[in-house]
Amino acid sequence: MEQAVLFCENVQKSESDRIQALRLHESKYHEGGGIAMYVIKAEDLSKTFRVRVKEKGMRGSIRAILHPQVKEVKAVDNVTFAVEEGEMLAFIGPNGAGKSTTIKMLTGILYPDGGSVNVLGLDPIKSRKQLAHRIGTVFGQKEQLWTHLTPYDNFRFFGAIYDFSDKETEERIEELAERFELEAFINTPVRNLSLGQRIRCEIVASLIHNPSVLFLDEPTIGLDPVVKENIRELIKQMNRDYHTTIFLTSHDVGDIEKLCKRIIIVNAGQIVLDDSMEHLKRHYMKQKTQQAKDGNQPDTSGADISLEDIIMEIYQAEGRRIE
Repeated sequence: MEQAVLFCENVQKSESDRIQALRLHESKYHEGGGIAMYVIKAEDLSKTFRVRVKEKGMRGSIRAILHPQVKEVKAVDNVTFAVEEGEMLAFIGPNGAGKSTTIKMLTGILYPDGGSVNVLGLDPIKSRKQLAHRIGTVFGQKEQLWTHLTPYDNFRFFGAIYDFSDKETEERIEELAERFELEAFINTPVRNLSLGQRIRCEIVASLIHNPSVLFLDEPTIGLDPVVKENIRELIKQMNRDYHTTIFLTSHDVGDIEKLCKRIIIVNAGQIVLDDSMEHLKRHYMKQKTQQAKDGNQPDTSGADISLEDIIMEIYQAEGRRIE
């Protein structure tokens, strides 16, 4: 366990350097374009919830009514990060780490208590309506499609919501249906589709208005391995063809490893690691090799280190600190 703590501390040094670089570099612009290079930028973002505490039993229930007790829970604690245009980022952590709260502040659903956030040059709180026309969301466990309607009718509905003309909507549906291969079931009620087909339609619905940033929350949850791989290929194609920025949260290591080149790990409301996938693995292997030389670990220099092993070691190190 001591090695896990040491590894996490060493990786965090690069996180400190990265935050400093972000603050020095945040005014940089694309050449000739005049547009900031970051599509998402959060600095010292914080959110605290007040939660009622109740003792057990009838006496506790009565006391909670007459003399309610409240404790404060720091869901997000001074989080700073930025995401570049066209980037595919994995934003992960254990349950209760602050992932969903952060996303809700990025999309304007929740107000932050402190810090600042900017998405596509907009303040999500002050310009939530304008931002909604430029971002998309897909939640693997929540449906945004009307199940009694066909995918086609749903897409028409979303086109109307985003003030598209009939011609624009039809052209967009035709383009996306072809790219995502929906022709075979686009006129079948959503309730009769398989889970994999529904997720494909959910993604297309989120792309009708051609968003610049797409937030994906567990997009492959509950899918079999073959369908998962198909969804991942569609997400990569979407990023490649439309240069859509992908902000992914997932507990599936396969999603993270096959889709994203950068990973942010959060725990207890704080960022504990922000690094490229390539550097993270290289740093981990270097650490293990050094430990083997010191006689603290068996030699794993020739082994194939999985991302899951690395993430679990970081979780364990951070869990020990919290305890």
